[in-house]
Amino acid sequence: MQATAFIGDEGGLVASGIAGPVPWWSFTKTVLATAALRLVEDGLLQLDGPVEGERFSLRQLLRHEAGLPDYGALPDYHRDVAAGAAPWPIERLLAAVDVERWHSEPGEGWAYSNIGYLKVSQLIERASGLPLQAALDRLVFQPARIATARLATLPADLEGVQMGAVENYDPGWVFHGLIVGTVADAAGLLRALMNGDLLGPAMLAEMLRGRALPEYRGEHPDPAYGLGIMLWANDPLDHPLGHRGEGPGSRIAVLARGTRAAAVWTALPSRLDAEAHAVALLA
Repeated sequence: MQATAFIGDEGGLVASGIAGPVPWWSFTKTVLATAALRLVEDGLLQLDGPVEGERFSLRQLLRHEAGLPDYGALPDYHRDVAAGAAPWPIERLLAAVDVERWHSEPGEGWAYSNIGYLKVSQLIERASGLPLQAALDRLVFQPARIATARLATLPADLEGVQMGAVENYDPGWVFHGLIVGTVADAAGLLRALMNGDLLGPAMLAEMLRGRALPEYRGEHPDPAYGLGIMLWANDPLDHPLGHRGEGPGSRIAVLARGTRAAAVWTALPSRLDAEAHAVALLA
């Protein structure tokens, strides 16, 4: 079970497989980063300088350089998700990850952190004065002319969403927020971002200033992470960039190169490598 969308240089869309919404998993981070950077352009957030009451900057949050821990490695988290338990209150989550235990000083190390993006979501709500869904509508979805994307916060919000073999999943377990939408809209949103429809040239350039991650070379030959976006450390615009994500039951990859964009979603277990397939579509 899979869904694929490709947008070519002239903007024509080719889609196959499932037409309805799917979970965007960590492609949500690219959306959150875009919203936060629009608020920076509006003067409502600052990219550098400590976030009020914190030791790290927004740039460090967006680039996973804030030194914050993550909950992805907590056995109790995965146990309760698999058991269909109700999502933990935020206070329990922060206590479980020992949020005051820093991996490194802000700006020094790199560690992927969903907790960091929870804080990004909170900053977006505070700076915009809107609930997260309304903020994302105004800052990202409407300017990108994306119709199907929405925030799923309760199990009922996943009605009609293709979740693979997983049943009774509660999207509240994605603490920074889980966006669902069609793969066509995922590809369209990334294409709009890279075409300059969402951010000005200077802010888009900041987004694509990546931190090289040579220690993670392996399946990726030249990895780097920008502001909510995965890219190549050298000449990122000459290579596919975007974000991949995975959660219970499925995997997604949303990538762009030049004026082309591709999104691939697949139910698990599957032999299809969503990211490799998206790269092939862009070739």
